[in-house]
Amino acid sequence: MLGTHEVMSTDITLYWGSGSIPCWRAMICLEEKGLSGYDSKLISLEKKEQKSDEILKINPRGQVPAFKHGDVVVNESMAICLYLEECIVEKIKALAEELSLWEKYLSQSGDGFLITEDFTLADAALIPALAFLKRMKLPMKEGFPHLASYYERVKDRPSVQSGWPPHWKETPGYDYLKDV
Repeated sequence: MLGTHEVMSTDITLYWGSGSIPCWRAMICLEEKGLSGYDSKLISLEKKEQKSDEILKINPRGQVPAFKHGDVVVNESMAICLYLEECIVEKIKALAEELSLWEKYLSQSGDGFLITEDFTLADAALIPALAFLKRMKLPMKEGFPHLASYYERVKDRPSVQSGWPPHWKETPGYDYLKDV
C-alpha cells in the first residue's frame, strides 16, 4: 500500500517553470514533506521547453509541473500534492479524515454542486482531485457515498471531460487507496 513506505527524494523528478503557480504549489508540498533533495529541473516557459521531447515523454500535453516518482507519473499540481500527501507514512488516515469532512458537507448540501446549484470555481478545483482519488481506487461509493454521488454528477460535464488526462482514459489507475 502506498502509505506504508517512505519516499526517497532521489527517486523524484519535478520539471517546473519559474512563476508558474501550479509548479510553485507542487514545490511547496515537496518541501513541506521534507523532500528537498528531489531532482529539480527548471525549464524555460518563454522558450517553450515544456514542449521538449523529454517532457512530452512524461506529459503528452507538454505542460508543467511534470512529476515523476520512480515509475509513477503525475502531471497536475493538485494531483501531485495529493500524491505526495499519500506517499508519506501515516497520511492515509489524514486523507480519510479530510474526505469524511467533505462527505459531511456534501450530505448537507443536497444534489447540486458544492456551493450553489450552479457549477463554480469550487467545483472546478475539487473534481480533478476527486478524479485522481478515483484513479487511485479510492472506494468512494462504499466509504463516501455523497462524494461518490457528487463525482458521478460532475465527471461527465463537457468542461471536465475536455481536460481529462488522455492517458487516464487509456491506462488503469493504481490500487494505492483501495483500503481507505
